[in-house]
Amino acid sequence: MTPTPSEIKRTKMMRDSLRQKIVTVCDEKIAKKGENVGLSFYAFFANRNDDPVQLMEAAEWWIKRHQLDHFEKAVKIREMVKADL
Repeated sequence: MTPTPSEIKRTKMMRDSLRQKIVTVCDEKIAKKGENVGLSFYAFFANRNDDPVQLMEAAEWWIKRHQLDHFEKAVKIREMVKADL
């Protein structure tokens, strides 16, 4: 079965629920620890692997798509997600 254009677009971008979660976590970390706080993509998930699909989506965006370091500034990640990169 051939994917529709909207399905193809969704595979390139992260889902809205993950995008919102990342922005919220970044905002919380920045508010608590300041503009220079760093985080990894694991910061968006519980200690147990309760959503492996979403974890892999975040990991692919972070590692494969953008080739980011393990720790990045929360401000940078928040702006990248808001810009839909």
